[in-house]
Amino acid sequence: MRKILATALAAAAALSPILAHAQADIVSVEDVADSGDTAWILVSSAFVLLMAMPGLTLFYGGLVRAKGFLAVLVQVGAIAAVASVLWIMVGYTLAFGDVSGGWLGSGNAWMLLDLGNVRANTAIPESAFALFQMCFALITPALMVGAWVDRARFGWVVAFSALWGLIVYAPVAHWIWGGGWLSSKFGTLDFAGGIVVHTTAGISALVVAMLLGKRTGFPKTLMLPHSPALTMAGAALLWVGWFGFNGGSALAANDDAASAIINTHVAACVAALVWLVIEKFSVGKPTSVGFATGAIAGLATVTPAAGFIAPGAAMLLGAIAAVVCYPMIQLVKQKLHVDDSLDVFAVHGVGGMIGSLLLAVFISPTFGGTGYAEGMDLVRQSVAQIAGVGVVALWSAFATVVCALMVSMIIPMRVSDDEEREGLDITSHGERAWEFD
Repeated sequence: MRKILATALAAAAALSPILAHAQADIVSVEDVADSGDTAWILVSSAFVLLMAMPGLTLFYGGLVRAKGFLAVLVQVGAIAAVASVLWIMVGYTLAFGDVSGGWLGSGNAWMLLDLGNVRANTAIPESAFALFQMCFALITPALMVGAWVDRARFGWVVAFSALWGLIVYAPVAHWIWGGGWLSSKFGTLDFAGGIVVHTTAGISALVVAMLLGKRTGFPKTLMLPHSPALTMAGAALLWVGWFGFNGGSALAANDDAASAIINTHVAACVAALVWLVIEKFSVGKPTSVGFATGAIAGLATVTPAAGFIAPGAAMLLGAIAAVVCYPMIQLVKQKLHVDDSLDVFAVHGVGGMIGSLLLAVFISPTFGGTGYAEGMDLVRQSVAQIAGVGVVALWSAFATVVCALMVSMIIPMRVSDDEEREGLDITSHGERAWEFD
C-alpha cells in the first residue's frame, strides 16, 4: 500500500508542472488578441479618421461659399483634436468603462490607465477598441459643423463640441454600446451608429441651427456651393472610409464585416442613383452635389442595420433614404425656414433614424436578416428601436440646448454681421483659402 501511495505521489509531482503549464496556456490563449482582427480594427480606425479629415472637410468645404471654406476645415480639425484628447482623458471610461447602473461607465479607465489585454466579447486589445471608438467620438460632433457654417464663432464651436461630446455622445454610446440600459433592458440595436452617431448629431444640429438663427440673406439670397468638385471628392473619401466605419463595427475580420461592407456600398449606390432620378424630374438636371448627397444619405441610413440585414434590404434602405431625405431638405429649409445650412438633420439625422427603425423589420430571416435575439420578435424589436431613437433624440435636443447656452455665457455663439459678411476665413483665422495673386 505504501508503495502504491509513493508511486501516485511521484506521478502527481511529475505531472504538476505539465498541468500548470497547460493551465497557463489556456489562460494566455483566452487573454491574447487575434492579430488578424486587431489589424482590421487598426485599419478601420484609420478609415474613420479619413472620413473626418479630409473626407468631411472637403465634403462640407465644397458646399460653402469660398469665403468660409477654410473656416470649415479648421473647425472640423479642432473638433477632432479636442474630442480625441477628452476621449482619452474621460470620454472612453464614461462610455465603455465598467457598467455601474446602466447610465454611465465607471471611472476605471480614465486616461486609459486600466485597460484589459482583450476587450470583453472580442478578440482585440482594449487599446485597439478604445482607438476605434475614439474615431467615432471625434467625427460625430464634427458632423454638426454643417449646421452652423458662415456664422458660428470659432471659440464657441470648439467649447460647445467638447462639452457636447461628454454630455451627449458618451452617455448615449454607453446606453447602447457599452452595456447600458437601452441595450440591456430594451434590446435596442445599433450596428454602427444610426442612433449613437447620426441621431445625436442630426437632432443636435437642428437645435443649434435654430438657436443660432439664419445666415444673413437666408432663404432669399442664393448661397451656392463654391466647389462641387471638392464636395464630390469629399463624398468619395467618406464613401471609402465608411467601409471601416461599418465594417470595423463587426470588431473582427470575418463574415459580419464583409457583409456590412457589401450592404454599405450597395445602399450608397442605390441612394445616389435614386437621388439623381429625383433631381432629373424635380430640377431638370442630375447634379454632382445631388449624387454626393444621395450617397451620404444612403450610407447614413444603412449604418445602424449594416451588419444585420441582407443586400436586398440594403438596396431598399438606400432607395428609401433618397425618397425621404430629399423632400426633408425642402421641408426644413423652405417650409420651416430653419437654416440647417448643409442639411445635417435632413440627411444624417433623418437617415440614421429611418435606418434604425426599419432595422426591426429587415433583421427578420424572412428578409434575409440575421434574425431576432432570444425573446425578441418584430413587435418587441420595433418597440426597442422606437424607444432608442425617441429617448436619444429627446436627450440630444435637451442636452444640446443646455450645452449651447452654458458656453454662450462665456463665448458668444455668433459672429457679428460684419464678420459674417466678410467671411470667417479672414475674420476668424486671418487667412484666405484661395490666393490667386
